[in-house]
Amino acid sequence: MAEIYRAEVIGSLLRPEYLKRARRRWESREISTREFKEIEDRAVDQMIALQESCGVDVVTDGEMRRTHFIAPLTDVISGVKPIPAFTRVWRRPHEQGKPGEQTDIQVQYAVVDKIRRTRSLTNEEFTYARRRAKRPLKVTLPSPLMMTLRWSPQYSRDAYPDPFDLFRDAAAIVHQEAQELAALGCEYIQIDAPELGMLCDPERRRQDFADQGMDPDRLLTEGIDIVNGVAGVPGVSFALHMCRGNNKGYYVGEGGYDPIARQVFSRTRKFDRFLLEYDDWRSGSFEPLRDAPKDKFVVLGLISTKRAELEPVEEITKRIDEAARFFPREQMGLSTQCGFGTVWEGNPIPETVQEAKLRLVAEIAHRGWK
Repeated sequence: MAEIYRAEVIGSLLRPEYLKRARRRWESREISTREFKEIEDRAVDQMIALQESCGVDVVTDGEMRRTHFIAPLTDVISGVKPIPAFTRVWRRPHEQGKPGEQTDIQVQYAVVDKIRRTRSLTNEEFTYARRRAKRPLKVTLPSPLMMTLRWSPQYSRDAYPDPFDLFRDAAAIVHQEAQELAALGCEYIQIDAPELGMLCDPERRRQDFADQGMDPDRLLTEGIDIVNGVAGVPGVSFALHMCRGNNKGYYVGEGGYDPIARQVFSRTRKFDRFLLEYDDWRSGSFEPLRDAPKDKFVVLGLISTKRAELEPVEEITKRIDEAARFFPREQMGLSTQCGFGTVWEGNPIPETVQEAKLRLVAEIAHRGWK
């Protein structure tokens, strides 16, 4: 079994205001690339120090160099361009059964040509952070099936009549990134797959996949096999993170893991860990954990990055006990449900709360698993 980390982070952290200002100045050519990179370096140093001071067992660079968690499949490849009218409905967290706030958020990119990698973003991230981190370091990569949200019947069909050919091309890029990271000494890679979490929601299955020409059942068979294919790099432990969308405090999907659990857990044998969003009612019960292979590790995302309120320790401890009815407790850990800054703007919580929540993860995990 892979190394055990009880207190996990998911990946992205809130970008400091000075980094946001610097990016705007760099994009408007007010500062040079070298100046901007030095400011990025400062932010990465700050994020690594923050995580280590909070006591989590594994750290990331906070994704400070990315505009969005999917940046390795948008910002540094060709064949993708902004499509201003391409939007998706997002919702704010709310109580079950009660209407919540909704908004249309622009989907920034669509595939318009065959995709090709122009450079590696994660190699830069890892080689810099490797020199700074005192704790185990992981790198996050987007699932190749994230391109389901970039394939458009209107814009993409000329390049990819069958969207699964796009997913295979994306998988080749992600796998190449993983191989190069391994050659640089990376031993832990997380694949972020919110599109799998969206398949838990019947409305999303229809609107975002079936109505767009992508068969949800095919995604849960051939699609998951494509995701599994990016793993299996010698010397690297792979984790699969699933949520239901995370964008400035909004989400897109609701529903428990029941419709996808058996397919995901049985078809991703090259993965060692499953990092699962479980912060509120939207994720359903823990019963689908029964289908998780007993030789794997499950990380419960019980601490919300969408809400500023700190979760009571007793409540989280109780939920861990409940999950342990369905999966061995000794093979579980704790994390936030998603990143704090999966998009550049970040979730609407203060940096002080981000720190408090990271400390909460470490405190509960290290108390619960001694």
